[in-house]
Amino acid sequence: MCGIFGVVATDQSNIPTELVSETIERLFRLSQTRGTEASGLAVLSADSLRVLKEATSASSLIRTPKYKKLITQSLKNGHTSVPSKLDHPLAVIGHSRMVTNGSQEMHYNNQPVIVDGMIGIHNGIVVNVDSLWDKHAELERQYDVDSEVIFSLIRESIDAGKGVVEATCDAFSEIEGATTISGLFPDRECLLIATNNGSLYYCTNAARSIVLFASERIILKRAMEERKLSEFAGECTIEHVAPGTGCVVHLKNLETTAFDLTTGKSINVTEECRKELRSVEDLVSEGELNRRVAEPEVADVELIERMRAKYGYDRSFSDKLQRCTKCILPETMPFIEFDSEGVCSYCRNYNPVQTLGLDELKKYADSIRRTDGEYDCLVGLSGGRDSTYGLHYLKCELGLNPVAYTYDWGMVTDLARRNISRICGKLGVEHILVSADIPRKRSYIKKNVEAWLRKPHLGMIPLFMAGDKQYFYHAARLKRELNIDTIFLCENMLERTDFKSGFAGVRPFNADSQHVYTLPIFDKLKMLGFYGSQYLTNPGYLNASVGDTLFAYACYYMIKRDYRNLFNYMPWIEEDIISTLRDEYDWEIAEDTTSTWRIGDGTAAFYNMIYHRVAGFTENETFRSNQIREGFISREDGLRLAYEQNEPRYETVYWYCRTNGIDFENAVNTVMTLPRLKAPYSG
Repeated sequence: MCGIFGVVATDQSNIPTELVSETIERLFRLSQTRGTEASGLAVLSADSLRVLKEATSASSLIRTPKYKKLITQSLKNGHTSVPSKLDHPLAVIGHSRMVTNGSQEMHYNNQPVIVDGMIGIHNGIVVNVDSLWDKHAELERQYDVDSEVIFSLIRESIDAGKGVVEATCDAFSEIEGATTISGLFPDRECLLIATNNGSLYYCTNAARSIVLFASERIILKRAMEERKLSEFAGECTIEHVAPGTGCVVHLKNLETTAFDLTTGKSINVTEECRKELRSVEDLVSEGELNRRVAEPEVADVELIERMRAKYGYDRSFSDKLQRCTKCILPETMPFIEFDSEGVCSYCRNYNPVQTLGLDELKKYADSIRRTDGEYDCLVGLSGGRDSTYGLHYLKCELGLNPVAYTYDWGMVTDLARRNISRICGKLGVEHILVSADIPRKRSYIKKNVEAWLRKPHLGMIPLFMAGDKQYFYHAARLKRELNIDTIFLCENMLERTDFKSGFAGVRPFNADSQHVYTLPIFDKLKMLGFYGSQYLTNPGYLNASVGDTLFAYACYYMIKRDYRNLFNYMPWIEEDIISTLRDEYDWEIAEDTTSTWRIGDGTAAFYNMIYHRVAGFTENETFRSNQIREGFISREDGLRLAYEQNEPRYETVYWYCRTNGIDFENAVNTVMTLPRLKAPYSG
């Protein structure tokens, strides 16, 4: 889920040192689209190995004196000043981190990771990290970050007399989850790159004077578009490191040798590669090597339990509400009306979901399937149940060659990230992650939630989620850049939440199942007017997030949505989806709810707590009501599931508040003492 990159040049490359510095910086900046929470790099030159890593973005690190000193000293190679051309071998590996396992504030959790003679970087999540440490109890765990176990396993095999390739194969045979690595072996004079899901590319020129690698093709392409680099390197070919393969780059001559991660074939392991690794710490002249495991971050259990005991699960209001006799929508649902038999207007006006059929889906898949090995579709992957199942279906049932895409704006949970890693690793699917400036996004959430808490209005709750709408913009951008004709999204047509805009005064748009996520132009303007009035009456909303919110509105309502929805072709069957994910991918579910919906979305627990307190219902009522209308479940089962899954998820609400810097106790106290809506709701 991070960005990794590297640059290797020989002493015979004749490359200008200024160009080396510029290329490293350019790759570093380009790679931070995949993570901005931490960054680091290691530079191996003839005289030393230097490591620098900080809990900051790549663009910030590049501006520091430490970074400039590291690059300058590495290029000098003992000279009094930097020569005009590189006169010694140089290898650089770099990392832009999106934090998953291990806090970035703990310096030793950031990358590169140093493990007994290896310097490594890692993109992905090892989902079985704890069981691997338990299995290999003889290994000493030093850090929290999951990357350490990969390089510890490689080191263990090398200690047993195996070569770099064989040791790498051994490690990958035990790893579960999408994993892409690069490792520097200073005494072997080689660089290792390997991946089980294909999120890795490298390029070299005909003269074999320079090698670059990165997590995405587009990153290398943009780097090579720089005029001075393209003029120096000449014609370069970008190669994909296919899923389940690796490559060793020999630093003396930049010869590359590819190998299969399962068999280790297609490489001759020389006697030199069987030498015992010497310790690397005596080479390190920059960076701090803390060698301890951080104490795990433990939520304030006492505070959570105190708030749970104080407010519990109060159904006194919701149980009194009149509900539709056919579905389970209550009288507080915006614009609801009941007829003489108690059937609501949503049931009377409901358009059943019409699917185009599996034959049409297969026909379309045949029309876009490519035979040249390139990707034939881009698949949105949030880590939730529907998109995860959709990727499985497109890859395994339709035989397409998809590339997965995630936009992480800071509220994608670690659980969702682990599930993404599980499926991409097992299917060997390349995963492109676009990471927002997460600290900034979270600061926007904090400002808007705190403004809302001072003057609550249900119609303004979607503002909490505005930061994720750039998803559509980046999907369209990737489609162009990757030269892919089709984007597949896997949106469940039963998950309509019209009440969110309903509380803003906008009536539900009774579109057919092919166009549910849209509004007529008049309603879009009406919604803008509502938000404008709220901004004027609550100055707290007039903060640094305004520009981001306006862009989000444009992305959601104004950008053309040129994509195919998998569930427009096939019915959404909850039991089949969940059983497939659990059986095939050991898909992880949340511990604080029986629901499998929204468990990868860090915002849902908080806003559903608000809706239930004030309106007596949540998203669960609208979703289960649609299932009832489609005949998938009975009204009794729908009511039972909604009651069961509306229970406040205090642990996740605590995570949401802590992550965004919001006072958990104040937020819960404010929400749980808000006045109830008067029924029927009239705005």
